[in-house]
Amino acid sequence: MTATLSTTPTASATPPTKPKKSGWRWLPYVGIAAIVVYCLAPFYWMLVSSLRRTNDIFDSAPVPSPFSTDSYTAAFAANNGFLRALGNSFLVAGTTTVLVLIIGILTAYALARLDFRFKNLVLAIIITTSMFPGISLLVPLLDLFSNIGWINTYQAMIVPSMSFALPLAVWNLTAFFRQMPVELEEAAQIDGCTPAQAFRKVILPLAAPGVFTTAIITFIASWNEFIIALSVVNKKELKTAPVITSQFTGTTQFDAPFGTQMAAGVIVTIPLVILVLLFQRRIVAGLTAGGVK
Repeated sequence: MTATLSTTPTASATPPTKPKKSGWRWLPYVGIAAIVVYCLAPFYWMLVSSLRRTNDIFDSAPVPSPFSTDSYTAAFAANNGFLRALGNSFLVAGTTTVLVLIIGILTAYALARLDFRFKNLVLAIIITTSMFPGISLLVPLLDLFSNIGWINTYQAMIVPSMSFALPLAVWNLTAFFRQMPVELEEAAQIDGCTPAQAFRKVILPLAAPGVFTTAIITFIASWNEFIIALSVVNKKELKTAPVITSQFTGTTQFDAPFGTQMAAGVIVTIPLVILVLLFQRRIVAGLTAGGVK
C-alpha cells in the first residue's frame, strides 16, 4: 500500500508594505532651521552692516554692495583704544574664568562628597546669590570700591564677575561630581593614591566635560559684562571692549558711528565663537575618555 501525500498550496508571500511618506517628518528640520535663522540673523545683519560704506549704513539690502572695510579700519583707529580694550577683556574674562574654576571645583567637590547638616540649604543659598541683578548691587559696590581704593582697577571688574559666575559654577559642578561613583576614588586609594591624588588623577580628568562647560559659561558671562565695567572704570586704557564699543564717536561728539560699532561687535563676537568651538571639542574628548576609562 502506498501512501499518498497531499500537499496544500502555500499562500504567496506578500511584500511588506512601505510606510507612507508623511510631510510631518520634515517638521523637526523646519524647526531647527527656524531656530538657526532666529539665532544667526542678528549676527548676520551686524556683519553685513559692518561691511557697508558709511553712506549706505541704512541700506536694507541683504548683501552689501559695494563691500567696504572702512568700518574695521575705523574701529582699530588709535584714538578709539579698541585694541587695548580687547586685551583688557581677555585679561578680565580669562582671570575670572581661572579663579572661578579653581574655587568652584574645590567647593563643588566638597559639597558632593562631604555629608553635613543643611547641605541642601547651603546649595540653595549659593544659587540664590546669583539671582540678584547687577544694577541693584552697583551702588554698594561703588561705595565699597571707593573706600578701599579699587576704582579704576582690574580687580574691580574681576571680583564682581566672579561673584556672579561662581554660584552657577558651584551648582553645575556639584551635580556633576555627584554622578561619579565613590568607588573610583576608593579603588585609586587602594592602589596607593592619596585622596588628593585620587581627585587629581582620576576624578578631575573624568570631570572634564563639566569643567569645560562651566568654563564656557563663565568666560562668556565675563566677556559680555557691561554694567560693572562701565561704572567702576573711568580710565580709557582700562576699559573693556563692550564699554569702548558703546562709547565710539563719529566726526562729532554726538555722532553715532553705527558702522564702526557693528565692526567692533563682529570682532568682539569672533573670539567667543572660536573658544566655544574649541571647548566643544574638548568636551567630546572628555566624554570619550571617560567612557574608555
